[in-house]
Amino acid sequence: MTAPKAGPARRLARLRRQRLPLASPVRRMRVLLIAIAVVFSMCAGRALQVQALDAQTYAAEAADQMQQTQVLPASRGEITDRYGDILAFTEDTVQVVADPKMIRTNGKMSDGQMTSRDREVAAAAPQQLAQILARHLGNTPESYLPQLTDPKSSYKVIAKRIPAQTFADIQAEMTQAKLLGLRRITAPTRRYPNGTLAANLIGWVNEQGDAAGGLELSLEKLLHGTDGKEVYDSSPNGKIPLGDNVLIPAQNGRNFGLTIDSSMQLLAEQRLAKALADSGAQAAAVLVMNPNTGEVLAMANAPSFDSNEPGKGNMDDMGNRAAINVYEPGSVQKVLTFAALLDSGTVKPDDKVKIPSVIKYDTRHKIEDWWNHGEITLRARGVFAKSSNLGTIMLARKMTKEQLHSYYASFGLGRRTNAGVLGEAAGYLPKATMPDYTRDGIAFGTSLSVTALQNAAAVASVVNGGVYHAPTVIATMDGQPYTRPNQDTTPRRVISEEASEQVRSLMEQQALEQKGSAFSISGYRIGTKTGTARLVSADCKCYRGESVVSTIGVAPIENPQVLVYSVVWNPKKGSSGAAVAAPIMHDVLALALPRYAVAPSSGKGVKLPLK
Repeated sequence: MTAPKAGPARRLARLRRQRLPLASPVRRMRVLLIAIAVVFSMCAGRALQVQALDAQTYAAEAADQMQQTQVLPASRGEITDRYGDILAFTEDTVQVVADPKMIRTNGKMSDGQMTSRDREVAAAAPQQLAQILARHLGNTPESYLPQLTDPKSSYKVIAKRIPAQTFADIQAEMTQAKLLGLRRITAPTRRYPNGTLAANLIGWVNEQGDAAGGLELSLEKLLHGTDGKEVYDSSPNGKIPLGDNVLIPAQNGRNFGLTIDSSMQLLAEQRLAKALADSGAQAAAVLVMNPNTGEVLAMANAPSFDSNEPGKGNMDDMGNRAAINVYEPGSVQKVLTFAALLDSGTVKPDDKVKIPSVIKYDTRHKIEDWWNHGEITLRARGVFAKSSNLGTIMLARKMTKEQLHSYYASFGLGRRTNAGVLGEAAGYLPKATMPDYTRDGIAFGTSLSVTALQNAAAVASVVNGGVYHAPTVIATMDGQPYTRPNQDTTPRRVISEEASEQVRSLMEQQALEQKGSAFSISGYRIGTKTGTARLVSADCKCYRGESVVSTIGVAPIENPQVLVYSVVWNPKKGSSGAAVAAPIMHDVLALALPRYAVAPSSGKGVKLPLK
């Protein structure tokens, strides 16, 4: 008899009986071991990747996190005067910076690593550091505590421009007390020991260490040098003594010696300050030059500023007027015009010329002399000594415009001297194709523009025997003779020695013709030329009643060793070069001659016929 088929209930019971072995302890242990083996295999694979395959990558990343790079600033070069006296130098100063987070644990990685003793030391650290700072930097300990305990900061600047030695003393006390949390950041400070002395020439370096004016800026690349760097391993407690260290030394900046004489510069600046007070002028400048070399011994400007505190200066007073300001030279230009006339043989000192009372160009434009006269006759010497504009025009018309232009250009007019003065202007010399009335104006000092430096160099070339020497304010670099790359310092003859002697004689006659003590110096024969001109307004390119007055003087006239050129802008008291600028020239020249041991003249000047 066939057994009946099992029903659904019986099949389900059978299946349950078949699964029961999976729930046995042996089976469960086997499954667990397999799972653990899989997990361990995955971990081992990852460990193999980290240790073998990515080891270099992770090592490099870890090293980068530990490495620090510190810039090693190059020491900026010094600027000294002709005798080695320091005009500008860099002091080794630092910023003192606090890390409040480090101070809170006194350098421990975290609170969890600190023992009870560590916590006691860390709690006292801010007060101890504050006391150390107060001892070395001044102020009270309490004044430093807010910065040392700021819970949200890891960087607080405590002090700026602190001498490096002061921080070394602070650090020594910290080391002794086993304190951490203060560090230094190198921040050199540019110092100018003489304050305002030659500030318009030297310039200044701002708080960020950037050159911002004067020679500091024009010589920036050479003065600055090249920064170095140090790459080193570090920990939270600072540099690791035995870690990797790469050092690239800084290349310090070059040192420059100027032609300037600090003592002469000071005397000139003091005299200018007096001149401004006496005349109520807007500004003034004076140059002292060795006419035989082109060396500038003093280049004074007033008003001026203190290079240590440029932020307190007036921007209008921070440029170098002696090389930046352009103006019509007035009758000082006659020195150059007569040099051309005499050297070319067009005129001799005793030649006579008929001079009209006025020269008219049209109904609106005419030229007259500074004194009223009818038609007169003067020798060429008299035209110069009496500073006759009309007489100068009549003589200059004997030369072609091309000839005159060639002479003026050879004297350096219309181009920069490239002496190294920041922002130097070129002035303006009209082309040889100039109109006749422009030629007439240039002859006596209008219709062109010059700088004081440019004009002083031009006159020096006339009185020194006839050789042009490019003016220089920089004498040496690192103790060796220095020539600016774009300056031609090759001496060149511009007029003959005979013509030079003749012009000097005219300048002496001009000094003898003048009245007042400003045109004579005891023991020395001197030559001078005054100038008075109107200022052209930059707004309208026209005259608006402003003026510039000047006087140039050389001595001894028989063999000039010193040239002084004074220029005054917009004097309120006095309206001529003789009244305002000549006293400045006289006083500076009188001080310069004995300072440079210039021998007195062997005789006295003699007046020669002017008519």
